Amino acid sequence: MNIFKEARFHDEAAARAWFEAARWPNGPICSHCGCDKHYATKVDGRRRCAAKECRRDFTVTTGTVMERSHAPLTSWAVAFTMGCASKKGFSAHQLHRQLGCQYKTAWFLHHRVMEAMREGSLDLPPMGGSGKIVEADETYFGGVESAKMRTATTSGRKFTKAGKGGPSNKRAIVTLVERHGKVRSFHIPRADKATVGKIVMDNIHHESRLHTDQSRLYTQIGGLFGEHETVNHGEKEYARGDVHVNSAEGYFSIFKRGMRGVYQHCSEKHLHRYLAEFDFRYNHRAALGWSDEARTVAAVKAAEGKRLTYHQPR
Repeated sequence: MNIFKEARFHDEAAARAWFEAARWPNGPICSHCGCDKHYATKVDGRRRCAAKECRRDFTVTTGTVMERSHAPLTSWAVAFTMGCASKKGFSAHQLHRQLGCQYKTAWFLHHRVMEAMREGSLDLPPMGGSGKIVEADETYFGGVESAKMRTATTSGRKFTKAGKGGPSNKRAIVTLVERHGKVRSFHIPRADKATVGKIVMDNIHHESRLHTDQSRLYTQIGGLFGEHETVNHGEKEYARGDVHVNSAEGYFSIFKRGMRGVYQHCSEKHLHRYLAEFDFRYNHRAALGWSDEARTVAAVKAAEGKRLTYHQPR
């Protein structure tokens, strides 16, 4: 069955009904005050809040990444579906060809779908817990801007290979993976002990078993957890019993295959949003019981309360 034959991809009324069912499974709720009472208006899909102190109009796009967009809901349905059904991502060019729209419209849709997938970091509970395993690892992807390039190490020593080898002048990414669970990824300006240590301390339950490689980034911080177990990649040791960071390495594999094979280019200022997209799909993967349709509905729900405007700081 070709999913794009479904009515929500070519009929605006069907698309609106699908979005409303995804966002409001128990009936429409005012996006301004949260009241569940409303009046119908003469405009299809627009409702007026019945609360005396509100009386404001709202639609299924109000208060979401789709608000004030001129793109039809059928295009939004395609964008959300492609973003959630493609394991390694979907490019704006691919969406532009699928919809037959201008590239800038596809780019607009693409980045707002990724923003919908982004989870906040302040209200998330710590990963792991007593007896649970959390893997921490870092990787480097893509070059930094020329203005940010360094010619010496943090200790002041000149690069022996002019910065062409190793992690120098590459974008640093730290990823935390709960074994058989969820992932959180962070793009950081520099992978040093202070930055990585704060991420690990703020996001992992201190009674967890922390698994890392033998990087010196985790030597000091590891002592603050229930257990800190490592594998020595330098000696070709990749697993010792249940001690490994293969889950994090597997996530990096999916991320880099998608970035190189699908997106091919990503500016550093948008990297955090691409990471959010890969995190979302990993956290809603089939192994955890999620289908493509359920994953898409979850992304639509997550779009609520988020906006991404043209004039907005990172």
